[in-house]
Amino acid sequence: MNILVCISKAPDTTTKISFTDGDTKFNEDGVQFIVNPYDEWYALVRALELKEAQSGKVTIVSVGGADYEPIMRKALAIGADDAVRIDAQPTDAYQVAAEISNYAKDKGFDLIIAGKETIDYNGSQVAGMIAAIMDLPYVSNAISLEVDGATATLERDKQGGTEVLSASTPLVISAAKGMAEQRIPNMRGIMAARTKPLQVVPASGADTLTETVSYELPPAKGDVKLIDPENMEELVNLLHNEAKVI
Repeated sequence: MNILVCISKAPDTTTKISFTDGDTKFNEDGVQFIVNPYDEWYALVRALELKEAQSGKVTIVSVGGADYEPIMRKALAIGADDAVRIDAQPTDAYQVAAEISNYAKDKGFDLIIAGKETIDYNGSQVAGMIAAIMDLPYVSNAISLEVDGATATLERDKQGGTEVLSASTPLVISAAKGMAEQRIPNMRGIMAARTKPLQVVPASGADTLTETVSYELPPAKGDVKLIDPENMEELVNLLHNEAKVI
C-alpha cells in the first residue's frame, strides 16, 4: 500500500500570537512550530498502522520553505519512510492543494490522508480540494479507517450516531480525532530520521486564489463576576438582564 500523508506546520498552542506589517502578516519571531496535530496524531499514525499491518510505504509531503524541514524530520522519526518538500511559500488552501495534487498525480498513491484541519487556520479545505483536483473519492472527518484490498471502510461521527462508508482506492481522506492514538518518537526513530530521504522538488506554480487583507486578535475577555452559590436570585437576574441567555 502506497500512502501519502499531507503534513503542515502550525504554531504550538501555547504561542502568544501577534502580527506585523500593519496586521497583515503573522509574526513568527520566537514562535515554536510543531507538526499540525491532526496531521500527526491521526493521519500519519493511522497510515503507519496500515503500513505495518499490510506492508507498503508512507510518504509525507509539505508545501513550504526550508523552515518546514524540522517538523518533517519529526514525522520521519515517528515512522514515515520518506519526505517530499514542495518548495513554495504556502499562501492559501487552493495553492497548497494544487501543488500537492500536481506532485501526486502520477505517483500511484492508494491513499492520500490529511488532518481534518490545521489548528491555526481551521480551514478544513485542503484535502477536499486535492480530491476535486485529482478527481478522486473523498471522505471527510473520518474517525476510523480499515482497508481490505482496494476497498476502504470508514466511519465518521454524525448527529445522533455514526456513519459507515465504503469507497474504492485511490481515495482522499481527512482524519479526525479517534482515527489513531498519538505516537512519541523513540531514540531509534529520531536517529533514523536523520538519514531518511527528504526530497525537495520545485513548485509547479499553482495559482493563489485568495489574499489575506489583515489579521486581528479577538477582543480581550471581560471581567468575571463571582456570585455566591446561595444567591440564586442574583444569578438569575444577571443571566436574564445582563447576559441575556435566559
